[in-house]
Amino acid sequence: MPDLNVGGQAVIEGVMMRSKDRIATAVRIPDGRILVKTEPYSSLSNRKKILSLPILRGAISFVEMLIIGIRTLNFSADIAMQEAEKEEALSKGEVYNEKEKKSNNLMLGFSVLFAMTVGIFLFFFLPLAFASWLGVEKEAIGFNLMAGGIRLTMFILYVWGISLFSEFNRIFQYHGAEHKSIYAHEMGDELTPESASKHTRFHPRCGTSFILIVALNAIAMYAISDTIYSLLVGHPPTLLTRFGIHFSLLPLVAGSSYELLKLSGKTRDNKLTQILIKPGLWLQKITTKEPSKDQLEVAIVALETALGVTNSRIVSERTASS
Repeated sequence: MPDLNVGGQAVIEGVMMRSKDRIATAVRIPDGRILVKTEPYSSLSNRKKILSLPILRGAISFVEMLIIGIRTLNFSADIAMQEAEKEEALSKGEVYNEKEKKSNNLMLGFSVLFAMTVGIFLFFFLPLAFASWLGVEKEAIGFNLMAGGIRLTMFILYVWGISLFSEFNRIFQYHGAEHKSIYAHEMGDELTPESASKHTRFHPRCGTSFILIVALNAIAMYAISDTIYSLLVGHPPTLLTRFGIHFSLLPLVAGSSYELLKLSGKTRDNKLTQILIKPGLWLQKITTKEPSKDQLEVAIVALETALGVTNSRIVSERTASS
């Protein structure tokens, strides 16, 4: 099976798809129409040759997709809020003003910064603190196995916890629709809801699998860095020193994990690869749900738009400047 340069993300009532030169976000609005936002895309690693080197390109891609993901989620949230306000106005017999509202970039920036700070504290610092409290900081391998195990457990519990909310179940259904439509494209099938529905919702290049690879890769890389520090200084790093070292190495961990994820996608038919990617696919049993035909249609519209295919199902379209 070919591993094509297409990726995506589920958003609120929709899907974002990215091809090598275009990003498209398709959102289903309450009246049944599909609204699509498109924008050009060119990775920094494609524009600067030095940044296309292995590992470095992965770190660049990680940052780029984080920014794109936040932006597209904000777009879908704005649409959902506008539609909710429209319904409320109509229920009161008022006339809804159709003009677009500009997002508060300052508030969005603070929200993202707050969320990232909380995420770093919960999934990065706290596992290190727990492992130190358990008294295993002298053994680099043992410490990082303990910290990594705590980090993975917290992440799985977090994902499982949010899956209990119906709102997140909708997003997980769109996540499944994203995977099924990409599979149909990779197999050369006709891009229809009926064709895409036949494919599995579990994909080896999923962001869920990427996070799992990062967590496992971090155990090995941080064990090496802690060992080197101990040999150079003569004692294990303190908690804050360890946090600083580990955090500074995060781009290297993300970049190397990206290369492993790409490799798993290209060699997914290999027996060894199939064994290694199993944990990521198991985790997708939580982060993806079986989508409806309507949700598959939204994912396909996003995919075809990202690929530059004219789609008659789009009834409302916006450009990146909208």
